[in-house]
Amino acid sequence: MILTQTYLEKLGSDQILNLAEFIVTENFNHHSNQILPKDYRKDVRSIYDEEVTYYNNSEIYVTKDCIGSILGAIRVLRWNYVDTLPLQKIFRINPLLCINQTNINNIFHIGRFAIKKGVRDINLFKQLMVCAIAPVCQHKDNIVFAECDGKLLRILSLLGIKATIIGKSIDYLGSETIPIVMAYDGLIDFYNKNKSLASVRKSTPQVESSRLPKSVVFNAPAYNYSLV
Repeated sequence: MILTQTYLEKLGSDQILNLAEFIVTENFNHHSNQILPKDYRKDVRSIYDEEVTYYNNSEIYVTKDCIGSILGAIRVLRWNYVDTLPLQKIFRINPLLCINQTNINNIFHIGRFAIKKGVRDINLFKQLMVCAIAPVCQHKDNIVFAECDGKLLRILSLLGIKATIIGKSIDYLGSETIPIVMAYDGLIDFYNKNKSLASVRKSTPQVESSRLPKSVVFNAPAYNYSLV
């Protein structure tokens, strides 16, 4: 699939349902032979409710094509120590017990990373990652948690992003999902090399909502992955 006339957009609150649809359907597209379970709408609703709760402390980025369909998405959240993170809800892991650093400035969480099946543009992948880690890279004592697909973890390593596994993997939305933590030192080199890719335009209200798909792919056909 050749990408033309794509653009990066910061998503507004009126499009969170579209994001949830994209995340769930694309995850199953990639990991379950495009077969959606009968109760997949429960997953859509769960993600929607969670992202609405997070919205005031988060930034959601999407890449869209020329007709406004989502090709990729990612969300970064600055934790307020009150909201329950997916790390806590899915893995029963207390983030505060996983920190080895003496000084912590801010704690972030990255999730909802998905790329439409069939899209194999490495710059789209890098673009979304840069957007997500940008606030983390603003202070040397920041850290960020995530839950990611096993294949994505290997890709992150190949791109020079250093992550530490902090728990056992589980099956989530059709794929093996692993809890990780990343520090400033493991992100800053990737950020500095690729930050020029992130040029964001503001979201405009939708006149008509459209149903979107979800997942995560890479520049090689065999790479499918996701951050939940």
